[in-house]
Amino acid sequence: MNIRNEIKAHIVQEGTTMSEVVRTLAVVHGWSASVPNLSDKLKRGTLRYNEAIELADVLGYDIIWQKRGRRHGT
Repeated sequence: MNIRNEIKAHIVQEGTTMSEVVRTLAVVHGWSASVPNLSDKLKRGTLRYNEAIELADVLGYDIIWQKRGRRHGT
C-alpha cells in the first residue's frame, strides 16, 4: 500500500474526513487549512517526516520505529 492510501485509510478508520483532519492540523500544529495542500503532498509523496508525525498525532497514532527481524543472508 502506498503512503497516500495508507494515510487515507487511517483517516477513514478513525471516522473522520480530510477536511476535519486539516482543520485540526491547522489549529493544533499551524498547518495550512487547505485540503488540496495535504492531498497534493500525499499524491506527490512530499509529506515531510515531521508532518507525518503531526498528522499521526491528530489521528491519535504514534509512529514507532521497530527493528525488523534478520533477513536471510544479512
